[in-house]
Order: sequence, then C-alpha cells, then structure tokens
Amino acid sequence: MPQPSESQGPATADDSLFDLLVETLDNTDENVRAAFLQQFFKSIARIDLTHSQSLEYWKQILARRKELSDLVGKRVSLKTAIVDVLASTTFLRVPILMEYEEFKKLQLNAATDALTGLYNRRLFDEYCDKEFNRAQRYGQHLALVLLDLHRLKEVNDRYGHLRGDQILQLAATTLRKNLRASDFAFRIGGDEFALLLPQSDPEQAAILCDRLRTHFEGETAPLKLDVPVTIDYGIAVHPQDGDTKDALLRLADKRLYEHKGASRARPEPPTKVTNERAGNVRVERTPDTAPRSPMAATPSAKGPQATAPVVPIGEGKAYGQRRKWERISLVGTRAYAVFAGDEKKTAPVIDLCTGGLSLVVDNGEELGASFFAVLHVPILPPLRVNLRKVYAIPAEGGRSRVGCAFVS
Repeated sequence: MPQPSESQGPATADDSLFDLLVETLDNTDENVRAAFLQQFFKSIARIDLTHSQSLEYWKQILARRKELSDLVGKRVSLKTAIVDVLASTTFLRVPILMEYEEFKKLQLNAATDALTGLYNRRLFDEYCDKEFNRAQRYGQHLALVLLDLHRLKEVNDRYGHLRGDQILQLAATTLRKNLRASDFAFRIGGDEFALLLPQSDPEQAAILCDRLRTHFEGETAPLKLDVPVTIDYGIAVHPQDGDTKDALLRLADKRLYEHKGASRARPEPPTKVTNERAGNVRVERTPDTAPRSPMAATPSAKGPQATAPVVPIGEGKAYGQRRKWERISLVGTRAYAVFAGDEKKTAPVIDLCTGGLSLVVDNGEELGASFFAVLHVPILPPLRVNLRKVYAIPAEGGRSRVGCAFVS
C-alpha cells in the first residue's frame, strides 16, 4: 500500500488559487482581511457573516484542513475544509464549493481500510463505545469478537505479500457475506479483525464464528496453499463477561490467544490405513472431535462459563451455510412456543427469522426430527408452524438450545 508521503496528488488550478489566497491573507492587515473574508463567504456560499465571525471561521477552516490532511495522509484541498466547517453550522444553505462525490470519498477514506474495505481501527473505537452504551442502556447482549488469521505470516514468507493481501481480502469477503445488517466488522491491525454483534448471546456468537471459520476455509481452498490459513477467534459478551468495554476487550483477547494455543497444541488426527484389493492403500483420517469454541476455555469475569461444540442434527448441511435471513433476537420478551399435542409443554423462543427460529428446551433429544408448534410472539397472532430440527447445543442450566427451520 502507498505510504502517506507517496499519496500526494497533483494540484488543480482551483487548489493553486486557494493556496494563493491563504498566502495573501496571511500578509494583510486584520481589518482588511476581515472585510475581504466577509465578501468571500457571501460570494461563494451566500451567507452573511460579521467581520469577527469571518475571521473566526477562516481560522477554523485552516485548522480543519490541516487535521483532515493528517487524517487521510495526503493533501486536502482548502475548498473541502471550507465545506466541512460551514456544513456543520446553520449558515450554509447552498453548498456549491465541491462535488458531493468528492466529499463522500474523503469521508470513506477516513473511515475504511484501503485493502479490505472494512471499517478501520478508528471507527472500531468509536462504534465500540456507542454499541456498548446502547447495550447498557437497554439491558441487551453485545458480543465482541477478536479474530486473526493463523499462519498468514507463513503465506507471506512463502508466496509473497500479494498472496497475503488476497487472503486478507477473502477474510473480509467472508465477514461481509455472513454478518447481519446490524453487525459491524473492522480490520484493526495487520491480520487482526474485530466484530461487534448487537443482541447476540454467547451461543449465537460462537455459532457465527464457527460459520465464519468454515466459510473462510471454503473461500481459500481454490488457492491450493500448502500452508492452511484459518481463523482463530476469542469472544466476550456483555453483560456476563464484564461491565466495561475494556474488560470485554481484555477477555476477548485472552480467549483469542488461548484458542490459538489450543489449535497449535492439538495433534493431527490419527489415520487408519486399510488394504484395498490389488495392493492399493486407502488412508482414512479420523474426524477431529475436539471442541473449537474459545468460549469454553476461560471462566468469565462473572463466573465460570462453558460452551460445548455445535452438534449438527441429521444431515446438518444448513449449519455451515451462509445465513440467508436477518435474525431478530427475542431474548427478554414473552415469546414462546406450545408444542402440538401437549398444550402444557412450552419453550421460550429466543430468536426468529424468515427461515426459522431457536428454542430453549429441557432436553433437545425429546424433540423429533420434525414437529408442529404454535408460536406466541408479541404483536403477532398465534401461528401454527411445522418445524424441522437443524441443530442442538447445550445451553445454560443444563438445558438445550435447538435451532429449527420452517417447513412449508
């Protein structure tokens, strides 16, 4: 990527005229400068300012120009700074100084990572504060996930940084494909990423991270690398894992490195060799059943917590696929399901989407592969549905979380 010193673009005629204006005004008497600026603002932006206001806004414009130039790492035109300052006031009615697309491009460059197109570290800090305050105000879950790409350095060393950049772009693509519209993804370092998942509990965050890992392996498979690059992650969830943003960051970072250590310490799955006819040999790799979720590795700030690996039910093909529908969390509401044939048997509904829902039951094994239930969701009338069980994972208190798909 180009360094800031390499990003200087050619100056336009307008830029040169504005630079000349700045230099000329610096050498004029203050009263003359104030009178000129008063007419200047009136002619270019159709606003009437006093002499003192004209001088004050001019000072702010010069300071803002320097700030924007430092922020984006290249020279920013004076007219951009003028629009940025005046647009924040009640004076500017007809912004005619620069093209709208030019201004939007400046905002985009200041907020996004150039290689991946994800939000950058500055936006992560800003959004983290905002979402954490929102979660505290409304008593909602907020999952913070830190991710990095295991063995990316080896890819850079063996194949070059262009291939490493391609891996980073594929990671960003994986995040964009699998996150909800309400989620946020950031690139916060070289091979480091962060996610903010509003209204996501520990189980939901763990399921998403496993989905990301599976999809990323699929995205990189066509590259046929000798070095398998994978996603490692650490999860911390408000409120059970901490009452402050810093506490969540520390715990997520700790779980990330414990996850990385567990991944490296895990031995290669054993192989079984069987003789085929005509002397051929077939090597069968025993499935790796070790838990991968970093949520099980560390007790939380408010007590021990363990999340077992996801156990797909039946064919289980829907579990590893890209999420197709926006999920609405119903945690904290009075949403529940009544099972057909037994009106006394109910289960809380914890989330709902166009494609299905999730229930919490005492024992997920008691549910058949498919079953009928009547949904009771706030604002909506009772609805009878046919459900197919997709997965079941342990939940708090020895219960089971069961994900179900709607059957037409």
